[in-house]
Amino acid sequence: MRVPVSWLREYVETRATDSDIARRLTISSFEVDRLVHFGLTVVGENLGHFVVGRVVSADPHPNADRLQLCHVDVGNPDPQQIVCGAWNFGAGATVAVGLPGALLPGFPGPLEERKLRGEVSRGMILAEDEIGLGDDHSGIMLLPDGIEPGTPLADVLPLTDWVLDVTPTMNRPDLLSMVGIAREVAALCEGELRPPDPEDPPLVADEPPDIAVEDFGGCPRYIGRAFRNVRVGPSPQWLRSRLHLAGMRSISNVVDITNYVMHIWGSPLHAFDRALLAGGRIVVRRAHEGETLRTLDGTLRELRPSDLLITDGEKAVALAAIMGGLESEVSEETSEVLLEAANFEPIGILKTSERLGLRTEGSNKWEKGVDPYAAEPAAVLASRLLVDLAGAEVVGSVDVNDGLPERPRVTLRPARTSRLIGLHVPEAEQRSILERLAFEVDDGWAVTVPTFRARDVTREIDVVEEVARTVLHTVPLTMPLRRSVAGHLTAEQRFRRALEDVLAGAGFFEAYTWSLTASDPDPAALRLPEPMSGDQAVLRTTLLHGLVEAARVNVDAGNEAIRLFELARVYVPTEEQLPDERWRLGGIAEGGFEAARSALETLYDAFHLPLDVRRASYPQLHPGKAAETDAGWLGELHPTLLEGRFGVFELDVARLMEPLPERILYDDVITYPAVRQDVAVAVAEDIEAGALVAAVREAGGQELREARVFDVYRGAQIGDGRKSVALHLAFQAPDRTLTDEEAAALRERIVAALVEGFDAELRA
Repeated sequence: MRVPVSWLREYVETRATDSDIARRLTISSFEVDRLVHFGLTVVGENLGHFVVGRVVSADPHPNADRLQLCHVDVGNPDPQQIVCGAWNFGAGATVAVGLPGALLPGFPGPLEERKLRGEVSRGMILAEDEIGLGDDHSGIMLLPDGIEPGTPLADVLPLTDWVLDVTPTMNRPDLLSMVGIAREVAALCEGELRPPDPEDPPLVADEPPDIAVEDFGGCPRYIGRAFRNVRVGPSPQWLRSRLHLAGMRSISNVVDITNYVMHIWGSPLHAFDRALLAGGRIVVRRAHEGETLRTLDGTLRELRPSDLLITDGEKAVALAAIMGGLESEVSEETSEVLLEAANFEPIGILKTSERLGLRTEGSNKWEKGVDPYAAEPAAVLASRLLVDLAGAEVVGSVDVNDGLPERPRVTLRPARTSRLIGLHVPEAEQRSILERLAFEVDDGWAVTVPTFRARDVTREIDVVEEVARTVLHTVPLTMPLRRSVAGHLTAEQRFRRALEDVLAGAGFFEAYTWSLTASDPDPAALRLPEPMSGDQAVLRTTLLHGLVEAARVNVDAGNEAIRLFELARVYVPTEEQLPDERWRLGGIAEGGFEAARSALETLYDAFHLPLDVRRASYPQLHPGKAAETDAGWLGELHPTLLEGRFGVFELDVARLMEPLPERILYDDVITYPAVRQDVAVAVAEDIEAGALVAAVREAGGQELREARVFDVYRGAQIGDGRKSVALHLAFQAPDRTLTDEEAAALRERIVAALVEGFDAELRA
């Protein structure tokens, strides 16, 4: 969600800077991904070069058929001559002008006086995309009449603004609105909330729309307002610019008003062409078997009886809370409008949206749960704007509901709040915090929850959390003094921490990815019966895909030498109702198979575990560059999954830990020296080096202290289909120095085992 700061500050008065607001919201409310600048560059007197102008004359250019030669009053004694290529205006129009010296986004330098087809142009009449206020370049911006020529354009339009790019959590749909975020800022930054409070336009007639709700479970509230004499056309520039900064596209004044109000109150609206509704009525019901609807995107949707519809009693006109129908769309010919300000049950909307693969700005809000009380202020504000911007007249209004939910009440114990938080928060401060967040607190500490928080604040601990997150920025940056130890880490917990330390020491950075994913390679993976979104519907059975996405983000950002690991749970399906939750260690690193092998060698060496690998085949790994161990697998990521050469691995922590003894006993390895020898054998190409090492260890017995491969050679001397494997051997006894004869006997026993087991040929 994009939050223009200048727009936000209309609803909250605070001395906090933009950066302060972003920091406090990040700590206490939601993630602020970034603070982005939009519009003109504020350098020196740049904004002073942009003014309001009135076109005195606009005539065809004498030397060019597609240009106009204009004279524009910009507040100077003489009009400014400007050559313009747009034709959507004429004499008398109020326009935006960039004077010589102005710096425009994307232009290599400031505007200059220059000749265009023989006529001097002293500035530029501006389109909205040329100053970052929109995407339209079909014509220049037309400003409201009556603005004095020479007025700074910054006094009329938001020429420069900062935008918060935010990601509210699933349980806070109230923060998907400007008023909701303003309320948070007021509470966190000692500000004053100033929500919009327009005057509700009066009724000019008594023509209440006919609204019937057959399913109050799916539609608890439906406010319908009827308008006539509506003039559909382009939105004023200020509205177009605000929608652009908020990430929405301007369509028409009527549609833009519904989107604008939705962004303010978080309660989606919809406008129908009332003349296209049979009898001008609305019936909210479930779909009939086999019923269809062609939505605004032109797609014919096949509906099920579980889908909630908006109909006119004869035909479906909208997929409730998701998308309107094409047959009732507001167009330039529309003169009568029926405005819908309703409330819908979230789970049913989510199921329909997921099944149809149809996600909209509205459905994204509804599926999280919208406050039913927000429908009324949204309807009032939209009505005011329709009257002011589209010349509409309100002729009727109805509010159909089956009773609105009461506000929850929770009893709070202030002393317990301080104990749970770990900070002393005085009772007066707790009361102040809750009241700033719109909770009501009586003398007995009975807390009445606001309607917009009724879904996620239902218990005392939820109220405690409200206090805790508000004072989170005051938590000391040092750990509290520990005077006693109440418990100890288990062996597995210590092992997991050691794994993290080893990989961090090897240059890996820890990643945290979602346990819930859109899909999983295991077809038996558990799917949530009621997922909050399609992107988080399945419990993962592997860490790989989350790590690949994390690596892709780093690749797109231009980062190099990417090395990431994650130590987290996966959820392996079982025959029982619940999955087997397994701790897994996964990693991804640039460098292909060698990077994955190096990481595992570091891990296994750190815990003195033997690393035995075998050839394997996995669909996610590059053919011929995949292997497995007793605890998991490793290999080179298949190139279709991520551009570049990446090594990946995933190990089951419990299986990795199995060989570790409960109590470590040390052998004497320094009193008597080891006898070291090398041996090279020629074997068939398909024999794994790991199998040779395992056979050597078994044949060598207790006196074989070390066995490892240090060279593999292929060439004409060995022959086709064969390879030479060189092994380093170290023999050592705990009670004496081995003689050369004893070492030779052990060596011969090893060679004999290789000859017998692998048809090996001794080379040296």
